[in-house]
Amino acid sequence: MTDFSKTRAMFHLPEGMTYLNGNSLGPMPRASEAAISRFLNDEWKNELIKGWNSKGWYTQTNTLGDRIGRLIGAPEGSTVVGDTLSIKVFQAVAAGLALVPERRIILSDSGNFPSDLYMAEGLMKLKDDGYSLRTPDPEQVMDAISDEVAVLLITEVDYRTGRKHDMKALIEKAHSHGAVVVWDLAHSVGALPVDVTSTEVDFAVGCTYKYLNGGPGAPAFIYVAPRHIGSAEPALSGWFGHAAPFDFALSYTPANAIERMRVGTPSIASFALLNAALDVWDNVDMQDLRARSVELSELFITEVENRCPGVTLASPRNALERGSHVSFRFEHGYACMQALIAQGVIGDFRAPDIMRFGIAPLFNSEADILRAVDVLAQILRDESWQDARFQLRAPVT
Repeated sequence: MTDFSKTRAMFHLPEGMTYLNGNSLGPMPRASEAAISRFLNDEWKNELIKGWNSKGWYTQTNTLGDRIGRLIGAPEGSTVVGDTLSIKVFQAVAAGLALVPERRIILSDSGNFPSDLYMAEGLMKLKDDGYSLRTPDPEQVMDAISDEVAVLLITEVDYRTGRKHDMKALIEKAHSHGAVVVWDLAHSVGALPVDVTSTEVDFAVGCTYKYLNGGPGAPAFIYVAPRHIGSAEPALSGWFGHAAPFDFALSYTPANAIERMRVGTPSIASFALLNAALDVWDNVDMQDLRARSVELSELFITEVENRCPGVTLASPRNALERGSHVSFRFEHGYACMQALIAQGVIGDFRAPDIMRFGIAPLFNSEADILRAVDVLAQILRDESWQDARFQLRAPVT
């Protein structure tokens, strides 16, 4: 049984702050300071360029990839880390389209994170070959899968409401129609159990700065099913994915293994922070994590609905249909969230009226949930959200 009091102690949580935003940016692990100090003082400072060999920098794309792979049910040698999630989405969709060259439809949904859709649109413009993107409502995706679809591009957990797709069922139907599946795990990895092997997903991508706590701008990852690794087309043919990058050939030859999905030189400083963050997961059972997430989420929903009139649940009521964040609608949601933040309860806002609260059992407790509801209830009672300072929109919401 996972001891979440021990994992909570592994994070720096500012005194007086109730942090319910790990679904957007995870808090800093206590080990991060020592990790970045070691990188600066023991590696870069003393080794300089030798560190690519002597400190294993060159292979960290893979060693970190395998550590994340363990959390998503991926075999060794099928996941690499580097670049951004948008870039990994582009790579995965491009590789998926190349596997079914006779088809021209990318199917996603209207609840997908916009950047995923933007990358698909950009890819279609580059190809300029009759491709189109279909985005039905999330509830209609299953019915929209047909023999026309080349790639199904789905984020498992809706970034706004926390609605969770039945990925196993979607993948089975997509494959029965000959489509390739790209599964975005941005709000799944580190939040709930994932098994890319048993579901036979083709490609999976995700970020590491949310529930994995790798830090602002931490690198993304891409998984390629072993059956596709030798043939997956690396649309972004950067030098780091070359079969022999230090031969400096004038033309590109992709690596034969997962390295072909590497693009450019990665940030080793970011890798140092991510490596330390992944240490937290060494003794975490994902089933325990999910059970605790549901327990805390149910408590939160019950308390808010009993004590906070005027807000309505935006997330699915059935816990099996939710990820690990809970959202409520409120006409003045932005101002209300600013009032919460001013009192040390940190969530975030998504237009037009959604207040999001991330539940991360690694560091969130029952006391966090109850304090957040106490503060929200008081703000709604005294209408302090109407204060002029809470009406001003910041660049980041």
